[in-house]
Amino acid sequence: MAAFFFTIIVRDDERAFLHRDGRFERLLGPGRFTAFDPSRRLKAELVKIVRAELPADKALLLEKTHQAIAEQNLEIVQTAANEVAIVSFDGEAKHIVTPNATRAFWKTLTQVDVELIDAATELRVAKRHLDRMDLTRNALVTVSIVEAHEAGLLFMDGKLAERLTPGRHAFWNVGRPVRVQKVDLRPTPLEVTAQEILTKDRVGIRVTLTAFMKVIDPEKSVLGSNDVNGTVYKLVQFAIREAVATRTLDEILAARDTIDAQVRAFVTGRVVEFGIEIGEIGVKDVILPGDVRDLINKVVEAERTAKANLIRRQEETAATRSLLNTARLMEDNPILQRLKELEALEKLVEKVGRIDLHTGAGASGFDALLSGLLKPGRDAEPDAKKA
Repeated sequence: MAAFFFTIIVRDDERAFLHRDGRFERLLGPGRFTAFDPSRRLKAELVKIVRAELPADKALLLEKTHQAIAEQNLEIVQTAANEVAIVSFDGEAKHIVTPNATRAFWKTLTQVDVELIDAATELRVAKRHLDRMDLTRNALVTVSIVEAHEAGLLFMDGKLAERLTPGRHAFWNVGRPVRVQKVDLRPTPLEVTAQEILTKDRVGIRVTLTAFMKVIDPEKSVLGSNDVNGTVYKLVQFAIREAVATRTLDEILAARDTIDAQVRAFVTGRVVEFGIEIGEIGVKDVILPGDVRDLINKVVEAERTAKANLIRRQEETAATRSLLNTARLMEDNPILQRLKELEALEKLVEKVGRIDLHTGAGASGFDALLSGLLKPGRDAEPDAKKA
């Protein structure tokens, strides 16, 4: 007997589409359904209905053939070319319906709210939608966070629309391409290493320079060049070549500040159209060829040697002059001369290890030696007696 009956059990979170010979007959609610079907003409399709979606083609067919059932159980959302729709389940935003699309959601056990948005007139995404949904990876929305040190430039259809202030911004990317380009407004160091450059006296050198640049007009910066850093880099290279090629190596080594000023003046006048301000520019290194560096080292060493010789000669001249003054003083003062002799004797005695005294015939002994050494004018006195 069971073979002659069709039976299906529908749970609370389900509904069943009952078909007879492939045609929709009725929508079955929760419970047990049994029908006499000896020819097996009945079939049922179970579907989940809690926060669930029904394929659009099936929903539209149900709406045309059984409008009352569709209106009671389904929320059918259809959007135009420039429209999007935000679908919420029980107050929670869950889906974004794209333009020119149809989607159907079960509202039997779920409260379904739909908010249609005309993206052609409403460019910005409302803050309440940003707070309720994660739109960072949605192709329909362009989300950008502009930091405090940045300026954001909004482009629509390839045209600059406005400058954005720091903060979070989101725009509907519907019916037109929307792009946000951020520009860093902080001073940026730019390291410039020039290629080998010939000086005026035909010496090949390399000059390393650091320049600080800052964007003061973001619009000019973005519209004036697709690579602002590269443009400034090239301009600094040109300026270095001009400054080096018109100077000799000695002038370059002796006047770095002049080169800095010349490079800065050259670059500053040409980056105004790009909205760039040039700050400090300074030469870091001047790299010389190996043979030139060796020659310079030899010149420096020779100069130091000559200076040392000059100082030594000056010291010798001063010492000679001092000896001459001392000789003149001793010539006029026998006592001073005698003191110098005793000083020399003292230094000599310090180096003597042993003294031998002879007291035989013709020797006067130690007392005579001391009296002969300490008596001033000993040579002049016999001459006086003879006179």
